Amino acid sequence: MATHKQASFLLFSLLFITLCKSSQAAGIAIYWGQSGDEGSLANTCATGNYQYVIIAFLSSFGNGQTPVLNLAGHCNPSANGCTTQSTDIKACQARGIKVLLSIGGGVGSYSLSSADDAKQVANYLWNNFLGGKSNSRPLGDAVLDGIDFDIEASSGHWDELARSLNGFSQQKKVYLAASPQCPFPDAHLDAAIKTGLFDYVWVQFYNNPPCQYAGNANNLLSAWKTWTTVQAKQVFLGLPAAPAAAPSGGFIPANVLTSQVLPSIKSSPKYGGVMLWNKKYDNGYSSAIKGSV
Repeated sequence: MATHKQASFLLFSLLFITLCKSSQAAGIAIYWGQSGDEGSLANTCATGNYQYVIIAFLSSFGNGQTPVLNLAGHCNPSANGCTTQSTDIKACQARGIKVLLSIGGGVGSYSLSSADDAKQVANYLWNNFLGGKSNSRPLGDAVLDGIDFDIEASSGHWDELARSLNGFSQQKKVYLAASPQCPFPDAHLDAAIKTGLFDYVWVQFYNNPPCQYAGNANNLLSAWKTWTTVQAKQVFLGLPAAPAAAPSGGFIPANVLTSQVLPSIKSSPKYGGVMLWNKKYDNGYSSAIKGSV
């Protein structure tokens, strides 16, 4: 039988473990920037629903191209009209929300031609969006927390880009995120993810019939188990915030997600939370699930 001192120590230990776990609580990541009618960045963060906001997209870069930031109807970067976003970015960060820039996307012109090209793109990202200095910072003087690789159209040298960006972490931590499709391994990001440098891997379990939810979660759960074997700090379940957000399927009703899917995947030590595409379509979905994430 435990003595009174032993029992007190055990209780304290359990409390300490619980507090440590809650300080690393899972959260919701949301993509923002692809629809002018989705509300401002500051309002998005003020909902209190998200721990990560991903600004989408830097849609053209690499291979000698002039980088192009595409924020749909929010602002016009070519007329220097997006620098005002810096105030909103800082407001989000003041709430403890990490704000990342997503590069790539489903439509765009981007590729890396060599290791040197990857290094040049990393320098551009560092100086224009992260902790470096430039006279042409598209989002103003706010310092973003990291870069999200949403690479859907080009292969090659993404691992070198990840290494180059990670090199800047000696000056200021650069968080790295990847958004692969759920078929494993990802056709474009496999080599990059294998570097082990990614903090977050939010896997797109939508628009991918072989591994998305389709009335049952069997294929999704099987794919999830495979994805949790990757060398990354955290893996997220990427989902559409509404059926219209993913024309090829993958939407999971909130009550099904919280009762049938999340309880199964949260047991993984790599579980980081849920990623949603995107803010335009999130009309109550994140509010319905956040208590269970």
